[in-house]
Amino acid sequence: MADNSRPARPVILGQNQYGKAENRVVKITRDGATHHIKDLNVSVSLSGDMEEVHYSGSNTNVLPTDTTKNTVYAFAKEHGIESAEQFGIHLARHFVTSQEPIHRARIRIEEYAWERIEHSGKGAHSFVRQGQETRLTQITYDGATWEVVSGLKDLVVMNSTDSEFWGYAKDKYTTLKEAHDRILATEVSARWRFGWSDDAEPMPDWEESYAQTKRHLLQAFAETYSLSLQQTLYAMGTRVIDHRGELDEVRFSLPNKHHFLVDLEPFGLKNDTADGAVYLAADRPYGLIEATVLRDGREARIPPDLTNL
Repeated sequence: MADNSRPARPVILGQNQYGKAENRVVKITRDGATHHIKDLNVSVSLSGDMEEVHYSGSNTNVLPTDTTKNTVYAFAKEHGIESAEQFGIHLARHFVTSQEPIHRARIRIEEYAWERIEHSGKGAHSFVRQGQETRLTQITYDGATWEVVSGLKDLVVMNSTDSEFWGYAKDKYTTLKEAHDRILATEVSARWRFGWSDDAEPMPDWEESYAQTKRHLLQAFAETYSLSLQQTLYAMGTRVIDHRGELDEVRFSLPNKHHFLVDLEPFGLKNDTADGAVYLAADRPYGLIEATVLRDGREARIPPDLTNL
């Protein structure tokens, strides 16, 4: 006999998740008079057997988001914060293994860097917030498999020469002049995916991996004579994949921060790049160059829209 306890529904529930977003955590570790800071913004998202809370309002399977917030702070004290990735792994494992209805946990973390202020007084406990970039990671765990995607955003870089742009397609609406010596500047948003996915495998050195990946993408930007921002993007991704064996995929979103030569002829001035030119830095509109670079034989898994990662 058919089960008629629940009436047929004209619509069904699709993908769903819940959690506590943007938990700001600052952990101070004291090594005598020397202090160390970890400054994180942690967002927790959980999914699993959550249909009934949507259909009937029953909270039986719902771990309160306030509890997830408390867990973040308690874990910062109990486990410390070795790295953003390691902290996210601790949290994801806890939520999936401690609550049967929860089948999948996603932890997103932004990390803000602080630089020690050197001074002549006693102790090492004064810092200035670094503004170069924000470090990112996303940890996803389903009870068996891990996916770790890390990266950065807001990293502004510039080459004041060794960049050209010419030979492009033209039509009746094209007004841009070809450039054989131009400024190339962008604000790097990058995500990279680790090959590590199984507890049986040794974890990467998360801190070393971040430092070296950033170093390689910066060196590739600086060392590439650019004929297009696309070419530079590919060079950055290729260098990262070639030098960091723990990574399978890297995706970039690079807005072209345009610098246009100012027309100074009305004032009787020649504005020539060879003499040191004056530019207008335009913030919008801007060209947006995005692409994924993969290790051969791997598939792309990082979402194309990085704004939601």
